[in-house]
Amino acid sequence: MTEWNKLVPKPRGKFLRVKCLKCGNEQLLYSNAVNKVTCNVCGEILAEPAGGKAKIKGEILTAFE
Repeated sequence: MTEWNKLVPKPRGKFLRVKCLKCGNEQLLYSNAVNKVTCNVCGEILAEPAGGKAKIKGEILTAFE
């Protein structure tokens, strides 16, 4: 590991592609969401804040770093 990588920390959160369990719509959201995230189509709650990482209520399809 280089000196530069030690000084600059990497973010702990990731972007997730989540599928709504109710309507099947796919959405991108941040794993450390601070607000409730709802589905754009049906309004179902996909993620709720839980003091750091968000509680994901949909199906996680992929995670982007």
